[in-house]
Amino acid sequence: MAHVGRTAAALPLVGAVATAVALTGAAFFTVAQAGCHESGHFEQHGSALQFVGGCVNGQELPAAPKVENTRYQQQGDNLLKP
Repeated sequence: MAHVGRTAAALPLVGAVATAVALTGAAFFTVAQAGCHESGHFEQHGSALQFVGGCVNGQELPAAPKVENTRYQQQGDNLLKP
């Protein structure tokens, strides 16, 4: 009877480990099939980081939304905000 109790207690752990292994395998398969052989790297230009190389083209990415901030001046702002 005690053997049945231990088996029932270990079943959720076995299920969680199996799920983690399956998701990890799916992630590795997805990355392997991405078709990008160069991962790219970051370079520092002044105080900004720039991603160089890789398979992502900057024109393929959506533009960052412009947010008006009336309380603080943002980097690149030439106007003083009241």
